[in-house]
Amino acid sequence: MYFPSNIVRVMKSRRIRWVGHVTCMGQGRGVYRVLVRKPEGKRPLGRPWCRWEDNIKMDLKAVGYEGMDWIKLALDRDRWQALLNAVMNLQIP
Repeated sequence: MYFPSNIVRVMKSRRIRWVGHVTCMGQGRGVYRVLVRKPEGKRPLGRPWCRWEDNIKMDLKAVGYEGMDWIKLALDRDRWQALLNAVMNLQIP
C-alpha cells in the first residue's frame, strides 16, 4: 500500500506530540502507565508485540535522537518542540 510521505510525517509528528503530552501528565495517570507498561508474568510464544514505546524509539532513531532518554527529552519543552519540527521535515522514502 502506498502512502504519500507527508501523511507518514504527519502521523509520526502527531504520535510524538501525543507522547510529549502524556509524559508531562505524570506517572500516576493511567495513560502514562499504558504508554510505558511493563508486562508481568509469562509472555506468549512468538514474536514480541510492538509497544508504543518501541514506535517512539523508532521515530527518534529516524530523526537522529537515538540513545537519548525520551522521557527526559519530553519534559524539556524547547528540545521536544525542536524534535517535532525535525520529524515534520523528515524525508521518508
